[in-house]
Amino acid sequence: MRKIKAEEITKKVRKLCIEAACSLEGDVATAIRGSLEKEESPLGRDVLAQIVKNFEIAGAENVPMCQDTGIPVFFIEVGREVALDAPLEAAVNEGVRQGYKDGYLRKSVCHPLTRVNTGDNTPSIIHTTMVEGERVSIKFAPKGAGSENMSALKMLKPAEGIEGIKNFVVETVRQAGGNPCPPIIVGVGIGGDFEKSAILAKKSLLRPVGEKNPDAEVAKIEAELLDSINSLGIGPMGFGGTVTALAVHAEISACHIASLPVAVNIQCHADRHKEAVV
Repeated sequence: MRKIKAEEITKKVRKLCIEAACSLEGDVATAIRGSLEKEESPLGRDVLAQIVKNFEIAGAENVPMCQDTGIPVFFIEVGREVALDAPLEAAVNEGVRQGYKDGYLRKSVCHPLTRVNTGDNTPSIIHTTMVEGERVSIKFAPKGAGSENMSALKMLKPAEGIEGIKNFVVETVRQAGGNPCPPIIVGVGIGGDFEKSAILAKKSLLRPVGEKNPDAEVAKIEAELLDSINSLGIGPMGFGGTVTALAVHAEISACHIASLPVAVNIQCHADRHKEAVV
């Protein structure tokens, strides 16, 4: 049994919060730079060049790349051989508290009814899974409201099948237009139940941009959806063009015979995510 102090979790989370806000992960930066060669619209290429310049300045000067520094979302794997000296949730929230304060990051979390800001960007949204081993693996994604507000979930009839799934995803992106700050990454959760499909969609966004689902049938759906979405003409930041999405990531799970849940979680071009292991 490995004993881990909660303060170790807190330190890692604090660092992740600051780094995610200011430094874009390499997979996202590469995908955005690569889209410059694919974009056919001159205005679209100019917009993409500005996006590249923005995240380069943010990284060089260690300042947030976007004023919306997000609601903190964590996917955490805890090894069965780990013993924490304090509750995991409390350690994570303290790390967020410190990170957003020390990094001078905007606090965006508020009470849903009174709209009173909590003042420290907590509580976090934490998804925890028990795994083998003696480590704690932390994946962090601060999620901005502009893209999150354009996300959607629908309980399809099973008879609608794959075509129904694809139609819903494409229509969701069409209705979103330029609001989620494209080029976007589209996370799709298929199956499970109401909440499981949404979690699958959110989790899929943590994959390296463009990494295919290992299931060949799902990977085919991802590719077809990407082509359809990029044929919409929305383009970078909604100004028109051939690059509306950088990637489509889909995850699936078994579901009830009478239902077909599908969730679409849209991520903006500032696809902020960081990982750490304790």
